[in-house]
Amino acid sequence: MLKPLLLSCAIAAALTSSLTYAAPAKNVIFFLGDGMGPTTLTAARIYKYGEEGNLQMQNLPYTARLKTYSNDAQTTDSAPSMAAYMTGVKMNNEVISMSADTTAVAPGKDSNGNKTLNNCTTENGTAATTLLELAKAQGKGTGSVTTTELTHATPAATFAHICHRDTQYEIATQAVPGGAGFNSALGDGVDVLMGGGANHWTPYSATNTKGRADGRDLTAELQTHGYSYVTDKTALQTIDSSQTSKVLGLFSKTSHLAYELDRVADSTNTQPSLAEMTAKAIDILSKNDKGYFLMVEGGRIDHALHGTNAKRALEDTVALDEAVKTALAKVDLTDTLIVVTADHDHTMTMNGYSAKGNPILGLVADKDGNQATDVDGRPYTTLVFGNGSNRQATRPDLTSEQVQADDYLQEAGIRLSSETHGGGDVMLFANGAGANSFKGTMENTAVFSLVKSAAGY
Repeated sequence: MLKPLLLSCAIAAALTSSLTYAAPAKNVIFFLGDGMGPTTLTAARIYKYGEEGNLQMQNLPYTARLKTYSNDAQTTDSAPSMAAYMTGVKMNNEVISMSADTTAVAPGKDSNGNKTLNNCTTENGTAATTLLELAKAQGKGTGSVTTTELTHATPAATFAHICHRDTQYEIATQAVPGGAGFNSALGDGVDVLMGGGANHWTPYSATNTKGRADGRDLTAELQTHGYSYVTDKTALQTIDSSQTSKVLGLFSKTSHLAYELDRVADSTNTQPSLAEMTAKAIDILSKNDKGYFLMVEGGRIDHALHGTNAKRALEDTVALDEAVKTALAKVDLTDTLIVVTADHDHTMTMNGYSAKGNPILGLVADKDGNQATDVDGRPYTTLVFGNGSNRQATRPDLTSEQVQADDYLQEAGIRLSSETHGGGDVMLFANGAGANSFKGTMENTAVFSLVKSAAGY
């Protein structure tokens, strides 16, 4: 006879296994936290909900652990790791959605000094089909939404094929139907495109010195193909989703969108949140009766970690989690697959023996508030990095106020100009149609096959 606790667990397992979902999944929403490794997840959970709480993504019932190495490196960069999810192919670092034999070739510079010239050759590898392209081939709606530049590695891996991720001006042309360089596998184009970096889409001028040297205004070209073009939160909210099928949203003139911490704090900031972009994208794509594929990236988690600025990294992780929460409230999981994962880890870790309830961004302290110290008698933080810029010859006497400030940079073990990625495995969380296939420890390339199978592509 089963004991009460075991019995309740058995019942819960039986109920979970008896859930039925439409097969294949009509819709797929793929969330990607750039650099959101296990320590970042744990720290963000404690930061927002405490040790016993859960992020929304951590409540999803199906989980897996993913290996992230690339074709040529133990520690991947974002281009091949995201492309592995999108294509099922292990490729070399810097390469976006190409075959494994593609060599990364650094781009040249145009007459304005911008790194834009495409140095790839037609003999250097072949394009690897992406999940977004497969969805488009079935007549489904498609979207790519990010807090980075829209031509950055993660969103680019959904719709572009290139031998080097830094060729961002070339990547932009691949999204424009009818124009030179267009990726014809996109049919009439990606339906929803949102992010930053308008300079890659607009011509060079005295006020747009990082603009396109070829003089093309890709935003105007896209509008001739039926896209609504918006550049701020108000315009995005004003879009009538029932009447709009194609949207280009570029919410920064250059570079990425603001960190969530700064976006919220700045009353003059006109950028939408990731959750707001996600909601609008779902509303627009849901009109397609064949379904849709949507990729949503919280990209600035990675940038904050590179700077060893844990607070901004945790805030952006929570912002991604809010986007997951928004999506869960808008979809029917009987016909929708939701996947949440990361492309790679970072070198941040939790150390010391802090008491439960101690601020995750604070100094290590016991239950009585006594601060732990190193061998020289100086306090240290719970969160530290294996490498990064904040490595001093002599450790300073840190204060609680100092280390919990917005701009504090956690200390690093090895001094580098910028913190590196970590090569550890990352977590995946899933729910909905086909989600029960995600389990165990897998190659990141296996995610492509599982999503493809669940969606019937």
